[in-house]
Amino acid sequence: MENDKHFNSLAGESKCPVMHGGNTSTKSSVMSWWPNALNLDILHQHDTKTNPLGEDFNYHEELKKLDTEALKKDMHALMTDSQDWWPADWGHYGGLFIRLSWHSAGSYRISDGRGGGGTGNQRFAPLNSWPDNVSLDKARRLLWPIKKKYGNKVSWADLIVLAGTIAYENMGLKTFGFGFGRKDIWHPEIDTYWGAEKEWLAPSEGRYENVDKPSTMENPLAAVQMGLIYVNPEGVNGKQDPLKTAAQIRETFKRMAMNDEETVALTAGGHTIGKAHGNGDASILGPVPEAANLEEQGLGWRNPTKSGKGRYAVTSGLEGAWTTHPTKWDNGYFKMLFNHEWESRKSPAGAWQWEPVSIKAEDKPVDVEDPSIRLNPMMTDADMAMKVDPIYREISLKFMNDQEYFSETFARSWFKLTHRDMGPKSNYFGPDVPKEDLIWQDPIPKGTTDYNVTAVKNKIATSSLSISDMVTTAWDSARTFRGSDMRGGANGARIRLAPQKDWVGNEPKRLAHVLSVLEPIASEFGISVADTIVLAGNVGIEQAAKAAGFEIIVPFAPGRGDATDEMTEVESFEYLEPIADGYRNWNKNDYVVSPEELMIDRTQLMGLTAPEMTVLVGGMRMLDTNYGKTKHGVFTDNVGALTNDFFINLTDMANTWKPTKNGLYEICDRKTGKVKWTATRIDLVFGSNAILRSYAEVYAQDDNKEKFVNDFVKAWSKVMNADRFDLK
Repeated sequence: MENDKHFNSLAGESKCPVMHGGNTSTKSSVMSWWPNALNLDILHQHDTKTNPLGEDFNYHEELKKLDTEALKKDMHALMTDSQDWWPADWGHYGGLFIRLSWHSAGSYRISDGRGGGGTGNQRFAPLNSWPDNVSLDKARRLLWPIKKKYGNKVSWADLIVLAGTIAYENMGLKTFGFGFGRKDIWHPEIDTYWGAEKEWLAPSEGRYENVDKPSTMENPLAAVQMGLIYVNPEGVNGKQDPLKTAAQIRETFKRMAMNDEETVALTAGGHTIGKAHGNGDASILGPVPEAANLEEQGLGWRNPTKSGKGRYAVTSGLEGAWTTHPTKWDNGYFKMLFNHEWESRKSPAGAWQWEPVSIKAEDKPVDVEDPSIRLNPMMTDADMAMKVDPIYREISLKFMNDQEYFSETFARSWFKLTHRDMGPKSNYFGPDVPKEDLIWQDPIPKGTTDYNVTAVKNKIATSSLSISDMVTTAWDSARTFRGSDMRGGANGARIRLAPQKDWVGNEPKRLAHVLSVLEPIASEFGISVADTIVLAGNVGIEQAAKAAGFEIIVPFAPGRGDATDEMTEVESFEYLEPIADGYRNWNKNDYVVSPEELMIDRTQLMGLTAPEMTVLVGGMRMLDTNYGKTKHGVFTDNVGALTNDFFINLTDMANTWKPTKNGLYEICDRKTGKVKWTATRIDLVFGSNAILRSYAEVYAQDDNKEKFVNDFVKAWSKVMNADRFDLK
């Protein structure tokens, strides 16, 4: 029939009635057609529709039902209860599970707080298929029976990190503690930038201005090559040079929020247990998990020769253990490193490694399958860096001569590594949470809740502060929050401490004036400055809403505390400094990335959606909160009133829009040509981007003036309470 012929010609030779590739087809991608289009996808990720547990699921409530002792007992048993399909080296899974936990937590970087083990993201691409994560798919699958047994009472994220901690305990380390509380995600984290390379393990030069100067690595990256957690174990770009590798290690671990002593402890402690695998040809391994055939059921890197397990396993390509007793916690790593001379050799897989020039048979580790066979130990270029770098060498020798100090330092460093992205200690659950407050946890004392909120607000309202001053200061205090690692926010009032009080984006002179008014009020009522700052912002919004004709009360939850200088790790807080704030129409400098893209990145870190971003920007323009009091985007003659004028005038077709200079624009009357307002790219993107315009049109409607105010207040309260983990 003619209709059938027509259908077949459309479907192509396969005669398939559906579009191949679905929504992932390159031809169906907006970005593939228009590469410069503004991508809002990161603001839509982790939608509740992707969560199979439903909107009402509360992991913290489930944790209260968890029998932690039973879980730990099962985990200890798993360490030596080998399964036929993936037998353990030396009959102990410790090395495998430590690597699992390490590579989950070790993807964290302090610059933007992204990565880390706090979400269970290692289950998804690209991390599940990174070259550095070969065989960790097997480790996660070994955990499945335990996850199945305990179900919703323990997240994958917690279980993956717990596995390494239990492994260390099982092999003799007194660990520092453990905190449950990591919530699983159910979709890949598309917001995390892992680098621009298009191939795994591309040469390091692509991420550095000068590869010989590690500090020139592109921000926010920490790993030296695409697909690695830290540094190349064979050396810089695979060329052995321990001193050069030491320089890369120092920069990489700094970007992981670790100092030199923590770096040595983690390197040595990680390599005290287990071995590297390279007894075979890595090039013959099958596809990674994301590319494997259906029958592989999510597993990858199938080895087509021999067993691919035990003595024939191939992961990094390096081959051998670091210590004489790879299933025992001791300081054998340092003794092996310093008591032998080392020479460069190739592993069976062809990877460059270091092996001892001479070594007694009894000092060699035994084969993973046959204890009657002893094999050479090996060291990576990173290990040799611990010996040749003067600073690392001094620390290593100290650890070698003081096993107790090494064990304690490693235990603390491991705890930091595996908990760094969980935020304050209030996010930790379980009986093994350490009582000690650690400075990297950004401790904040509890604030009082027993006071007359109305009286404080009245005092603020009669002060000399303007609506702009009150709202701006509250915003600047809260905008530092980033959901990636739960740091920053208004709680603690660190905006009044170094380094935040001196940040350019906080307008130090204006900030000092506002604090000089609010701090005496806080003192008078015996409350925290943190609460007072947020209350002042609320007062400003209530006054602005009243000026627009709406009587509202902005929700407020007292109880914030004030941090001190002693509670503040200044160096790590420097990474929270904003370099741009689209909400206040400000960029610190000109960047390759557009202002609107910087705004979206900040929005995602703050945990806001695209509609929330839209209503907040439109409202804050009306409240005169622009940096330096510029008038760009202030599309109104009624400044200080919380109206929807920004959206009304942005979408008014009686206007024309034209670029001027310095990235600015003029909005002119279409008939007369008279300039009515000026704008930045941030302002106009809400009219030019189709998705954002659809939101802007909602708020421009005549019947949505009240909705605009209510939505603004709701989004504002979300920002002010983002770091109030005690309320969640």
